Amino acid sequence: MTEAKIILAQYVQKIPKSIIGPEKIGFIIDLVQEMPSEHKLTLHKLINYILTLMIEKEASDVEIGGYGTDEYVWFRIHGDKFRIEDLPKFNHQEAAILIVSVLTQSQGKHLLIARNIDFSYSFHYDVINEDVRFRADAYFDLDTLALNMRAISATVFPLDALGFHPNAVKMMSHKYIKFGLSLVTGITGSGKSTTLDTFIDAHNKTESVHIIVISSPVEFVHKSNKAIVRHREVGKDVLSFQEGVIQALRQDPDIIVIGEMRDPETIMAALEVTDTGHKVFSTLHTSSATESIDRIIAEVNPVEQERVRNRLADILITIVSQKLIPTVDKRRILAKEVLIVTPSVKAAIKNNNTSEIYMMMVQGGPQGMITMEQDLLRLMKEGKITRETALSYSNNKTRMLQLLKGS
Repeated sequence: MTEAKIILAQYVQKIPKSIIGPEKIGFIIDLVQEMPSEHKLTLHKLINYILTLMIEKEASDVEIGGYGTDEYVWFRIHGDKFRIEDLPKFNHQEAAILIVSVLTQSQGKHLLIARNIDFSYSFHYDVINEDVRFRADAYFDLDTLALNMRAISATVFPLDALGFHPNAVKMMSHKYIKFGLSLVTGITGSGKSTTLDTFIDAHNKTESVHIIVISSPVEFVHKSNKAIVRHREVGKDVLSFQEGVIQALRQDPDIIVIGEMRDPETIMAALEVTDTGHKVFSTLHTSSATESIDRIIAEVNPVEQERVRNRLADILITIVSQKLIPTVDKRRILAKEVLIVTPSVKAAIKNNNTSEIYMMMVQGGPQGMITMEQDLLRLMKEGKITRETALSYSNNKTRMLQLLKGS
């Protein structure tokens, strides 16, 4: 660590004081490209040391660099952010050099143009004698360079551990339904990718199918088991989610996994590829099942919305909306809402009556449905979360208060 700090200080001295902002980051990118490989290796060891400490402290995320860090390294541990006093402070230039050292030349150029880049990072963790992977995002923060890295679990949760109703599992299984769209939704950090990987793993272990995963970046890498699993990283293996979906049609897939439906083009491509008779899994940044339906329809051109509403109603199979909730023992636990598209739900979508869907979920327990409020009540009754937490994390506060009053 001391050697790395010395190297960082040496390169900070080479940065002209006359350049600022993006120009300074551009200079640093060129500076790092000319750096001897042994210096880069030392900086990588420092990054790996920080990430090792992160794993040991059971942190999910690390923040390095940028104006907002106040020169500290920060970890998110069981949902809360903390300055890490055990690690050295890095001024803005040192942090920028450290961040750029883990980027390729092309990634550095993209960062300057887009002011942001998503990428993956891995290193060999001796404790488990395996490579560990991280999802990373480098971006600008008041003319300084910042980095977030999120730990990707080295193992996948078994499907049974997520507590889905057997009928919900059946509806998401390719063995039972060969086509259709299944969504996993939630805010950033709600565990969507982990749940998606659980579904992929379940199919990989039990079905002789071809699974194509299109992601930005690729997080958990699935080793082909009974299924053959392909991983295509946006920016490396394919230019965009939309291109990856279109190209997948010529690659003989059974299941297509779209890491995120983040724009109208990807949404339309996902609907079209599902329409061709494929099973598709994807994610959305929404907090409830009904919001997910409304969001998909609202994303497209108003003249297309009626057609998209009808198409979505025909191909949508399930929506899982989830949150990670703080527990009484200061950890986090999964709470979820599950919608299964029955004929009644399909009619509500086609008739633009999505407000009716919530009560269908309330009454749909025997079919495998559950609302977020019902699941929060279950966790509270099991003593895993407090009453205040259940109310705080509910989507429908009025309904939650009714449930709490009757419990």
